[in-house]
Amino acid sequence: MADEISMPAILAAVGGIARELELPALPARAVAVTCELLGARRGRLDLAEHGFAEYGRGPFGEGAVELPVRAATETFGTLTIEPGDGREFGRREREVLGALAAATGMAVEKALLVDRMRRRERWLEASYDVTRALLAAQDLRATLRLVAERARVVAGGTAGAIARPDGPGRLVFDVVEPPGEDADRLTGLTVPTEGTATGMAFTTRRPVVVRDYGERVQEQQRDHAGPMPAMIKDLDSAISVPLIVGEETLGVLVVAKFRDRSPFTDSDVQLAETFAGHAALAVEFSRAQEARQQLAVFSDRDRIARDLHDLVIQRLFATGLGLEGVSRLIADQAVAARVAGFAQDLDGTIREIRNSIFSLQAPAQAQGSLRAELLRVAVDARDALGFEPRVGFDGPLDAAVPDAVRSDLIASLREALTNVARHAGAKSSSVEVTVDRFGRRLTLVVRDDGDGPPAEAGRISGLANLSARAARWGGHCVLAAAGDGGSRLEWTADLPATTGEQGGGR
Repeated sequence: MADEISMPAILAAVGGIARELELPALPARAVAVTCELLGARRGRLDLAEHGFAEYGRGPFGEGAVELPVRAATETFGTLTIEPGDGREFGRREREVLGALAAATGMAVEKALLVDRMRRRERWLEASYDVTRALLAAQDLRATLRLVAERARVVAGGTAGAIARPDGPGRLVFDVVEPPGEDADRLTGLTVPTEGTATGMAFTTRRPVVVRDYGERVQEQQRDHAGPMPAMIKDLDSAISVPLIVGEETLGVLVVAKFRDRSPFTDSDVQLAETFAGHAALAVEFSRAQEARQQLAVFSDRDRIARDLHDLVIQRLFATGLGLEGVSRLIADQAVAARVAGFAQDLDGTIREIRNSIFSLQAPAQAQGSLRAELLRVAVDARDALGFEPRVGFDGPLDAAVPDAVRSDLIASLREALTNVARHAGAKSSSVEVTVDRFGRRLTLVVRDDGDGPPAEAGRISGLANLSARAARWGGHCVLAAAGDGGSRLEWTADLPATTGEQGGGR
């Protein structure tokens, strides 16, 4: 056999291996060329993290030869070849096998270099995509979704997500890619910053890579309400990279792969970290843009509020006084009653305009105002809803609602608007918060023009929490179909009697 292997055949085999620069195809080509040149019965090239390929079938016999596949000082795997016809390789054949193993090692080194260059190019293109979105003035949620989607595709991941701070010691998954039922169920999932890979990346500000990611998530979420999506158990290798701008950590970018996929390498981590730096700048820029837009809106609202107060209310008030004076001069009691009724209608209109003026001005007011807090919740829900809900108030909210009830009211409004965003498919929504004239009953009503409540109300996440908060204060929570379509959620709480004398309805 040794005499039959000519130098041109060896050179052709080496050239055939060296020409293959794609890692998925290289192992198969290398082991096939080696076995065919040596007339081997069976062969296997195992490149560990970079795949393997086999030639022939059956177990290896005693005459199989195993050689390391290396380039310089780095070993990539092993090449195992078994000669045919039950014989052993001679000296010349072993020399040829060694040369082919060396050629394979150099080919693997070159293929890995090409692969790293191509991955770097893909990550760079993804950074450009995020930058273009930044320059196109996309809103924050669209930017976050683009970051997660591009990272998932470029890294070859199964799922991508972004977790952002949601109170002390907690992160919430704002965006999950790709879209679908599993993503919908994972969006809004909260995880602690302690004891989780995502939380560790957030607190240490360093990338974290884990295996068996799905098992970790299932264990951590064992007590979470509702079953986890089936795809969770198949998630394996995952990388969590912090989104850092200066001294602030904006969130964590998470990319995960399904089981039996090659795990993330150190090179993947470095590239993802660089991409996360660009992405964090894009997110910060989007936040700054939204802040500037909100400042412009607040300035317009303040101007409108001043105009309403200085012009409209004063004129309405004067008109109401005039109508009351005229009603006393009218002899016909029926006509006088109608005129007096018009004056009362104007009084109610003035009250509604004053509420509207407060709603316009409240976002710029101090943090301590309950109305301002509720308006901030509504504004924060705008990205998830796709619109800003209308908000109205009536009664002495700040005077009558104690701090303990206040926190439950704010949490309930946030939960209600989240349910509208997830389940209603609505195009508009309104919020009404009222305290009765005696200051003893607090009522929150959230309406939407969506699909209406499902037949099984239990399918709406968060209803149990809403009901529990209402029950804590002797109230109730009811979700029902609205008379004009959509849904109507009513949440109530009894206020302490000691505050009952603090305010009236106006």
